[in-house]
Amino acid sequence: MNFNFTEEQAMIKDSVARFIADDYDFDQRTKNVAMEHGFNPSSWQTFAELGWLSIPFPSAFGGFGGSAVDIMVIMEEFGKGLVAEPYVATVLLFGGLLARSGDGEIQQELIASIIDGSLQGGFAYHERQSRFELSDVKTTAVADGEQYRLTGEKTVVFNGAAANKLIVSARTAGDQCDENGISLFLIDTETDGVSVTAYPMMDGQQAANISLNNVGNAQLIGELHQGFGLMQAVVNDTMLALCAEAQGIMQKLTEATVAYSKTREQFGTAIGKFQVLQHRMVDMFVAGEQVRSLLYRAVCSADASNENATKDLLALKVMVGRAGKLIGGEAIQLHGGMGITDELDVGHYAKRLMMINTTFGDADYNQQKFLKLSASLGLRCMS
Repeated sequence: MNFNFTEEQAMIKDSVARFIADDYDFDQRTKNVAMEHGFNPSSWQTFAELGWLSIPFPSAFGGFGGSAVDIMVIMEEFGKGLVAEPYVATVLLFGGLLARSGDGEIQQELIASIIDGSLQGGFAYHERQSRFELSDVKTTAVADGEQYRLTGEKTVVFNGAAANKLIVSARTAGDQCDENGISLFLIDTETDGVSVTAYPMMDGQQAANISLNNVGNAQLIGELHQGFGLMQAVVNDTMLALCAEAQGIMQKLTEATVAYSKTREQFGTAIGKFQVLQHRMVDMFVAGEQVRSLLYRAVCSADASNENATKDLLALKVMVGRAGKLIGGEAIQLHGGMGITDELDVGHYAKRLMMINTTFGDADYNQQKFLKLSASLGLRCMS
């Protein structure tokens, strides 16, 4: 199988890598996350000018029409640079829902605004009681003429404070955990009844809790009662992208640890010459390569839309969680006490890996989903 990138993919990869090397070192990243919404608006406009915001969208919306491989290329480089700008929240989640929901006038207008960098968005799906279950929705929507009114609370909304518009999951039929009866609605964050409480996450990026008190002018996105399938499809796309980001982080941590071991001396010699530490760094490398192999398999399955795509994705998410814990922990330990200081980037990379693990379900949760899916397909499951 040919795993070489196309000329366009190589250009995208080089473009992101050059930006990070020239304009996005760790000191600049630290300044960016200290800004009002946890990212630099100037960097975001650079993303737009370089065309990165258009990559996932079909040409019908003015986009590049990129594949899962194209997104993987971008996200892997973002991982290496620990990029904090809300590409996942605005482009992949908010934009992905718009793109998959239809080809209406509102989709055309909003996606064009995402591509030119003028619109920030977010996806409000998580609730206090829902843990990792997308279908656990208590927020309600009631008809108000041709539009709807929303009441409820959403938590951990990525980019929630900076977002101009949100897509909100709300229940329009069924019981609290039913997959049927969930609908998606577009709202403006300046609408009366919307209350935003922002806070930084452990990885430096920002999220917000969104309180909705009889919020009017909510516009239905997609089909009534059929929002769960749309949500799941976009979450799967985004989960794959996050795994690519994690792979970039793991590669960066492994390389940084090996480089440090060649310069840090103990007992008169570089610690990288101690065999026991060499074994630990080999374990880091092997874990990262296992993630890379599963990532390529999952990306190929996604682009081919084959029957194993979901199973491959779940297996990848499990491996990312476990390998991330190993690589992040080893990188911190082999750097010694300085590995956990804010002044060194190693701890920040490890924190981002932990956040990726918990987004859309941690390793244990996705392993259980993998086992259930395998059983439903008539495969023998092994614990």
